[in-house]
This record gives sequence, C-alpha cells and structure tokens, in this order.
Amino acid sequence: MLSVKHELLGGLAAELELLSPGAGSRAAFESPKVAAHGDFACTAAMQLAKPLKLNPRQLADTLRAALLAQPVYQRWVSDIDIAGPGFINIRLKPEAKQQIVREVLQAGEGFGVVPPNGQRLMVEFVSANPTGPLHVGHGRQAALGDAICSLYQTQGWDVHREFYYNDAGVQIGTLATSTQLRAKGFKPGDPEWPEAAYNGDYIQDIANDYLAKKTVHADDRDFTASGDVDALDDIRLFAVAYLRHEQDLDLQAFAVKFDHYYLESSLYTSGKVDATVQKLREAGKTYEHDGALWLKSTDYGDDKDRVMRKGDGSYTYFVPDVAYHISKWERGFTKVINIQGTDHHGTIARVRAGLQAANVGIPQGYPDYVLHTMVRVVRGGEEVKISKRAGSYVTLRDLIEWTSKDAVRFFLLSRKPDTEYTFDVDLAVQKNNDNPVYYVQYAHARICSVLAAWGGDVASLKDVDLSALDSPAAQALMLLLAKYPAMLADAARDFAPHDVTFYLRELAASYHSYYDAERILVDDEAVKKARLALVAATAQVLHNGLKVLGVSAPQKM
Repeated sequence: MLSVKHELLGGLAAELELLSPGAGSRAAFESPKVAAHGDFACTAAMQLAKPLKLNPRQLADTLRAALLAQPVYQRWVSDIDIAGPGFINIRLKPEAKQQIVREVLQAGEGFGVVPPNGQRLMVEFVSANPTGPLHVGHGRQAALGDAICSLYQTQGWDVHREFYYNDAGVQIGTLATSTQLRAKGFKPGDPEWPEAAYNGDYIQDIANDYLAKKTVHADDRDFTASGDVDALDDIRLFAVAYLRHEQDLDLQAFAVKFDHYYLESSLYTSGKVDATVQKLREAGKTYEHDGALWLKSTDYGDDKDRVMRKGDGSYTYFVPDVAYHISKWERGFTKVINIQGTDHHGTIARVRAGLQAANVGIPQGYPDYVLHTMVRVVRGGEEVKISKRAGSYVTLRDLIEWTSKDAVRFFLLSRKPDTEYTFDVDLAVQKNNDNPVYYVQYAHARICSVLAAWGGDVASLKDVDLSALDSPAAQALMLLLAKYPAMLADAARDFAPHDVTFYLRELAASYHSYYDAERILVDDEAVKKARLALVAATAQVLHNGLKVLGVSAPQKM
C-alpha cells in the first residue's frame, strides 16, 4: 500500500502542477478524521483556490475528474468524493490495501526503516551523578533516550549513545565523607552525622567493601581499596568506582547500552574548560564584576547575564556544560539531543548562549532538549516514596524486580515526557487487557500461536493471493499497518516514543477485533493463506514497534 500511495501521490502531483506550476511539490495526503469518509484525504483544492481565484468546491470537482481519468487511479481507487468546501476524499479498492501485507512480509524487520542519511546524532541521557543507585526518574530518562535513539536509527541516522558522568562536583565530596563516616562506625542519627550526608544502606555496603580492601570494576576503571579510613581521596575514588559499577548493573537490568561514558572531570584535566573560557573572552562576551567573571548571555536571549567563574576561582556548573557541547560538535555530531529532568530547564538558555558566544560555528538551537517529569510509584494503592537500599527514593532496580523490564519500559514511555506519570506496580503485573504492555505482547503471542497451529513456513506467505482480504475488519487492520512508517518518522521528529506505544495499542486492538470477526484456520486453503499472511504481517509490525521501545515480543504467554 505504501507503493500504491506513492503512485497516487505522483498522479496528484502531476495534476497539481498542471493547475499551478510549483504546486506539484506540495502534493500530500492526510488521514480522514472519520474513517468512513475514505482512506486518503486531500486539501489541495482549498489551498489552491484563492491564488487561482477559483471556487474551491468547483476546483475540487475538476481535480476529481482529472484524477479519475488517470490509469493509476483507475487501477487502485474505487471512488473520489468531494465534501464540505472542497475536501477530496479518496476510497481505495481492496487490492490497493492488500499490498501492505506483501510489503511488510517482504521487508520483515526492515519495514519502516529508511536508508542511511549520512548524518550523525548523539543522544545524551541518564547522566547520573555516581553518588547512588539509579532511581525511577533515571529509568524514565533511560527509556526515553534509548527509544529516541532507536527511532532515529529507523530514520537513517548514525546514532551515538552517551552517558555524561558528573564526577567533579560537591556531591562527590559528600559521597566520600558519608562513606568515611560509615567506615568509622557512624550512622545516620548519630551526632557526628552531617545533615547533607547520604543515608541509604548502600553507603554502608561501600564502606564494608572498602574496609575489606576489595577491588571494584567499573566501565573504564578498576580500583582496589586500601582500607585506610583516613585516606579520604582513596575512599572517594573507591566509592565512585563502586557506584559506577552499581549503575552499570542497573542499566544492564534495563537492557540499556551506551557507546561512550564521558567524564566531567576530563573537561578540566584536558584543558577544555579553560580553552572554552578563553574562546569566550576572545569573543568579547565576558566581563569582570564583583570579583567574578560573567558571560553576556543576555546578548543571546537569556533573561540575565550569568556568572562563569566565582570569586573563589571555581567555575559555575554551566561552564563545563558549554565545553562539553563544544566537544560534541567537534566530534562531528551535527545533531545532539539531551534527555534531562525538568529541573534542568534553566540551563537551556545559558548553555545555548555560551555555545553561540564561543563563535565556533555551532548553529542556533543546538542542542535539542527533551525534558521529563519525575515518576510517582504506587503499590497496593499507596505511594512508595523510599527504598531501604537507597534511603530516600525508589530505585530503578526495585521497579524492575517488582514488575519486569518490559513493563517498566513500556509504562515509562506511555506518556509525553513532560507530563506527570504515576507508575502503578499492581497494574504492571496484571495479565489482562487493562495492562497495556500485556495487551500488546499478548496480541503478538496470539498470532504466533495461530501460526504455530498452522505449522507452515511464514516465508511462503509472501506471494499468496490476498484477494480474500476484503472484509471491513481486514481492511481496517491493513490500513493501520500502512500507517506504521509515517508514525515512526513523526515520532522521531517530535521526540515522541509515546506515539509508538499508542500505535501498538491501537494495532493490538485492531488485531483482536479481526481475530474475533474472522476465523483464520479455515478449510478453504486460499482464504486461510490470505488471512495467515495478514496476521503474520501484523505480528511483524508489532515485533518491530516493540523493538523500537526495547520491549520483547514473546511468542508464548
């Protein structure tokens, strides 16, 4: 059907070009808001009526007659209706819709995937401080980032996943002193315990392993503890390596893999921060005031100028961010997407201002941001606010252990990133239609069960006669299959993996309706093969869509 749509668009473009030179390039179809109105809708007559000084309804009638005279429209279109002030509604013949089944089966896992476009994309996500286990907010970010990467890969981008470790801030010092106090035998509630210290049981675990002189293995380092409770720097290095290893385990449980881990500390040791400040000075975009160095960020739309270097000589946190993004640009990433919590909203203007002020060729609006809200967790009808292990929040691994990796991913992707979300643990483990991930996975497993009962070779269905697929339920399912590639493209453009979850739920519902309407394994061999081809194509698209989300497509449930 995609090839049919392409042919019909070509015919429409030719007629529009005859009516108004240049109009052919704007040929487009829309999906009618009401399915009964047709399969494709076109608003070209209303768009061209004013510049051509014609009545839009009459222009639509003229265009309708011209299209119906074309061989391609005669082959694939049953009728064209004119509605309202000039809407053109196109109804396809059943054989036109049936082509999508063949296209899906021939493309397989490549259905919806476009060829490489030669462009490089970096998506930076999770980027948690190595000061504790990953919480459910990090989980939402991990699911978003990984799915957005997969969406862009379907659109031909060369995608790079990066985790930025903030290992140079005040919080790392707090981690070290918290671990040292635990190693010395102190605990939360003792007079010696600072209010700002980390209270989770994991701090005691780190202290115990440090005292035992254990070796920890993180993504890029090994570190063996000395066991000396007075060696604060040793404790800091051990604690950071320990928690980086723990976060690696969190990500493994969530099946998220990164191409690169980038250390904030490396921006200082490599001289990139100093070089960035020098670029800003040379560009005349800084000034001294009250002992501090300021960036003229108001020159680039910020609501006020920002301090870059404080009076004590230390840099504010957005300065290494600017240096980091210059590094991204220098590494050849023409498009960059940062997935962050909504609490980072204030950094957007100052980072972009710093990048423009540095005058290194970075375009305005670089990088893109996707901001997400935090997640409430409800279990047994009550909100769960803390984890014994973490001390102050629910960890990602808690959520996975209570439910499953698939449920956590699907649920966390089922709403727009900037909307509040409540994760219902009890719903996530239910095996019924109220659980959206179960509903979608069950549709896939149900089809696999039908195919297994048939026992034939699915590959043999690619060339079967599809003429029996003419019922309303079959045609509705085929139309939905045809929407998958455009849905992927739109979801990537809009940073909207939730659109994939909506689509998959709709596709699963359409399949369940079809299954209830028509028996598949009938005695008539031609009808059976046609229906098997349709459900096999549906299973393939369900599989492809779930893969984009990082969710499995089980064959049995």
